[in-house]
Formats: sequence, structure tokens, C-alpha cells
Amino acid sequence: MSKVMTYGGHFRAISVLGLPLIGGHLAQFAIGLTDTVMLGWYGVEALAAVTLASSYFFVLFLFGAGFGLAVMPMVATAAAEEDETSIRRTTRMGLWLSLIYAAVMMPMLWWSYPIFLALKQDPQVAETASQYLRVAGWGLIPALLVMVLKSYLAALERTQIVLWITVAAAVVNAITNYALIFGNWGAPELGVMGAAIASVVTQIVSLVCVVIYAMRVLPEHSLFQRFWRPDWEMFLSVLRLGVPIGLTTLSEVSLFAMSAIMMGWLGQVPLAAHGIALNLASATFMVHLGLSNAATIRAGNALGRKDRPHLERGAIAVTGMSLVISVLTVILFLAYAEPLISLFMEPDDPQRPEILMIGTGLLAMAALFQLVDGAQVIALGLLRGLQDAKVPMVMAALSYWGVGITSSYYFGFVLGMDGIGVWLGLVLGLACAAVMLMARFWMRSVREVGVPAE
Repeated sequence: MSKVMTYGGHFRAISVLGLPLIGGHLAQFAIGLTDTVMLGWYGVEALAAVTLASSYFFVLFLFGAGFGLAVMPMVATAAAEEDETSIRRTTRMGLWLSLIYAAVMMPMLWWSYPIFLALKQDPQVAETASQYLRVAGWGLIPALLVMVLKSYLAALERTQIVLWITVAAAVVNAITNYALIFGNWGAPELGVMGAAIASVVTQIVSLVCVVIYAMRVLPEHSLFQRFWRPDWEMFLSVLRLGVPIGLTTLSEVSLFAMSAIMMGWLGQVPLAAHGIALNLASATFMVHLGLSNAATIRAGNALGRKDRPHLERGAIAVTGMSLVISVLTVILFLAYAEPLISLFMEPDDPQRPEILMIGTGLLAMAALFQLVDGAQVIALGLLRGLQDAKVPMVMAALSYWGVGITSSYYFGFVLGMDGIGVWLGLVLGLACAAVMLMARFWMRSVREVGVPAE
């Protein structure tokens, strides 16, 4: 057996694996950012509606993405064990589960209008958001399949192709948005509906690209050969890991979705400011998420080899890298809040001063939660690599819902702190999750990974 890898070796390995994943997440984020920027130019009401609709869509998407996220550690562990049959079985059943889930969720996207009204949203915003989802909702099917296949490729450390496919999708989205939202290049001016069509086109292009790559470059896995044949044993294995991962992700995303709903209660302008601040915070979160994915893959490999020293040193290295990114982000958000927010608005927008005022305060809160947000997602990545998902699911639910949403409502509406209070609740929920999940990894999960004999 080789000697334990040095911290420098871990930093290099995580960087090689993680940088393309970070780039891929940023490119994926750019797709949503493009929608936000262009719709912000189009009008505040359009931006508010798509902010609401996107929050709703991603609640459903990210729960279903649990199956794709489950594929990542399972394939990484199988790869470390050189078990190519399990790689194929895991990925194929991840695709099955994603298709089934998407079919079940489509009615929730098609009939979203009464749900928005029940959540006390502005009727006009709710109507526009529901119209957007009737088109954009069809993108759920290819989006979930892409999630599974990207996880499969990333677990095999083919992260460069994940990056380039996502970059290509972001370019397609930007071009289609520019044409269909504003009616450029002879296309019809469709506004919000143009953004919805662009979203679906983008997901389909991503799916076609990733399927072609998997079939041509990794034919030995035969992912789509006799695809219709069930494999109930592996189906249940992916289901058992995917559901708690999906629920964990759902509880976190629901925290942010609920914050959007609360901001909607305050009016269109606070909701638009929230959308801008959340997009900026999400951009930096993509860096932590890429590092978290790298942590999942390397922890999964360590589990397959039963190599605890490798796991521990890798965990310390990736946590340190996340901490450095958090500190840099805090400085950026506090020093350049107004220029960053201004990127999302036309200079002559009459509501610009009010959005700037609210958004600057929200961005200060976003700076506050950078440290804990990074720590909690790194802890989740490490735990998923060890296929430890059920207890972290409970911890996450308690943190995000029990602490986060409750605190957001209390500070925002009971104490009358409005948007700042809502975001203070986010900080407390994320901090609670960070402490509990890190404690879970270091005090229990890491100790269950043995060290192989020399």
C-alpha cells in the first residue's frame, strides 16, 4: 500500500477534480442568472414572477436530483472496487427513478397557479409564474436525466466533459433567451414565455450531448442496452440512498423557497431585490458545491478502499479550501455590494434606488452566512461519499425548517425586521446545520471507515 497522501497532494487532487465541477456548477448557475438578468431588463414584474416560479421549480427538481446525487458516491465506490457491473446497474436505475419521479411531478408544475394563490402571492405575479411553469416544467425530465449522467461521469473523474457540456448549454440558453425574450434576430417577443422555452431547449441540448458522450466514450458500460429491463435490487439501493439525499436537499432549498415566498408578502420590489441578492449568493455557493461534489467522490473512493487516513486528510483539505473561498466572498459582498446589484438592473429603472437599498442590506446578510453555508455543504458532501444520508436528513430538516424558517418568520414579521429579518433566519438555520453535520462526520461516520492491511 502506498504512503498516506500529503495535504499538498490532497489540495492538488481536489483542485484537479473539483475545478471542472465548480466550473460546471457556475455554468449551470449562469443559465438561471441569464434568465434573471434579461428578465430584470425586461421588467420588475417579469423578474418577480420568474423568481417565484424558479424557486418552486427547483424545490421539485432538487428533490428528484437526490437520485442523481446518490449515483455519484455509489459509482465512485464501485469504481474504487473495480466493479463495472455495479457502475452500470447503479446509473441505469438512477435514470429509471428520475423518469418515474418526473412523471409524478408534472401535474404540480402544470397546475401551480392555485398553489401560488394559497401561498398568498400577488395574483398577477402568480398568473405569470404559472404560465412560465407550464412550459419550463417540461424541462424537468431532461434536467433530472442529465443530473444522473453528470454524476456518473463525475464519479469516474471525467469532470472536464461535465464542465464543457454545461458551458455549451449556458451558451445555448443565453442565445435563445436573447432572441425570444426581446424578439431579437427576427424572433417573436415572448418575454417570460421566451425564457421558459429557452430553459427547455437548453435542458434537451444538455441531455443529447451527455448521452452521446456516454455511449461513444464509455461503451463498455452499455448504459442504454436493454434499458427497459428492471433491476429491482439496485433500484431499491439507489432509492434508499436517493430519497434521504433528496429530502435533505429539499429541506435546504425549501428554506430558500420559503424565504422567497415571505419576501413576496413584502411586495414586488423586495422580492426582486431578494432574487438579485440570492443569485449573487448562489454564484459563490456553486464553488462550495463543486468542492462538496469532489469531497463526495474522494470519500466514496476512500470507502471503497477502506482507507481512513486518506479520508481524514482529504476532509481537512477540502474544508480548508472552502473556508478560504468564504472569506474572499465576505470581502467581495461587503466592499462591492452596489456595483454587483446594479448588474441586474437598467440604469434608468424607476425602482432602482429602492431595490439597491434593500438589496445592499440583504447582501450584507449573505456575506454573514458564507462561512456556515460552505461548511454545511462540505459536510453533506463528505457524508454522502460514505453513503450516510438518513441521520443527516433529520439534522438538515431540524436545522433548515425547525430553526431557519421559524427564525425567518419571527425576525421578519413578528419583530418587524422585514427582509433583513427573513435573511437572518437563513443564517441561523445554515449555522445549525453546519455544526450538526460536521459533528456527525468527525465524531461518528469517519470512524466507521477501516484501514486496509499493509
